[in-house]
Amino acid sequence: MISCANPKSQFQSYQNEIEEAVLKVLRGNRYILGDEVKLLEDEFAAFIGVNSAIGVANGTDALELALRALGIGSGDEVITVSHTAVATVAAIEAAGAVPVLVDINSDYFTLDPNQLQNALTPKTKAVIAVHLYGQPADLEAIDRFCSKNGLSLIEDCSQAHGAKWSGSRVGSIGHLGCFSCYPTKNLGAIGDAGLVVTNDEEIAKKVRMLREYGWHRRFISDVAGRNSRLDELQAAILRVKLRHLDADNAKRGAIAVQYSQGLDRLSVRLPEIRENADAVFHLYVLRSQERQNLISHLNKHNIQAGIHYPVPIHLQPAYKNRIRTARDMSVTEKISEEVISLPVYPELTSSDVAQVIKAVNSYRSSPAS
Repeated sequence: MISCANPKSQFQSYQNEIEEAVLKVLRGNRYILGDEVKLLEDEFAAFIGVNSAIGVANGTDALELALRALGIGSGDEVITVSHTAVATVAAIEAAGAVPVLVDINSDYFTLDPNQLQNALTPKTKAVIAVHLYGQPADLEAIDRFCSKNGLSLIEDCSQAHGAKWSGSRVGSIGHLGCFSCYPTKNLGAIGDAGLVVTNDEEIAKKVRMLREYGWHRRFISDVAGRNSRLDELQAAILRVKLRHLDADNAKRGAIAVQYSQGLDRLSVRLPEIRENADAVFHLYVLRSQERQNLISHLNKHNIQAGIHYPVPIHLQPAYKNRIRTARDMSVTEKISEEVISLPVYPELTSSDVAQVIKAVNSYRSSPAS
């Protein structure tokens, strides 16, 4: 079976480096927020091109703490999209704020800036731009809207480690950037982990305090914080993988090129890439009006495809009829019925990609096979 994602294969690629890094931590005497975390924070900040990076427990916490560091909470509204991981909206609610969901662009699957004005109210405090599937959102238009209206811009980069917008790494353009390092991500730990990045030293200081009980001095809570600490083992593993991230993203890009050149455009709609954007293909996402039949067809050919995401957040049981949305969510709702993610990870071989291409292309001629 060709898996949609295979984090174990990346461990095997860097097994000696990872095991050496883990063993160093195990033989040390600091397992939470120690030297490995500090080194990761410094190295990741340099990689993104910002002044500060702060390690936290996971990507959801990264978003929540970013909002809280900006002073966003009860009664405040935050605009984002419904076509995203539930974590984006869960983080807004965890901070005490109110999510307001808008539609996406049909070509790029990211927030449609034309929707922002109608979602704006006096309670709006921030916009979370989600760089979905490794594709940067339209940061120029979104940042312009935020600047005009005095809003904070938070980048949800959980699927876009290393992607660029107009030559700058995503995460470096908004007030803060938030990253998940879940095992399947482009920069994935072997467990949960997350990072917040910013150029604002005061905001960075607040995030550091919030991740550990509001401490600036140990055992003294200057603000009401919580526990979202990054452990040394995950930091050590991420430091190893960060050294290889650009090369691994290049491998993802080569797989995407092979797909785009080989897939039959009459059978499926291929992903498009924005001008001024360097995508990193966390996922390679097609559109098919016969998605379930295509997935079944691929399964018969020992290929595992995924769906990211099958139900928009505003239609899920926990949120339906409870969260304010744009009047028209038709693009989100249509895309959620059509998207299908093909296997993409750095260790996927060219022959495996060719096998996937052959299977997808054979569906059109024999959909019942």
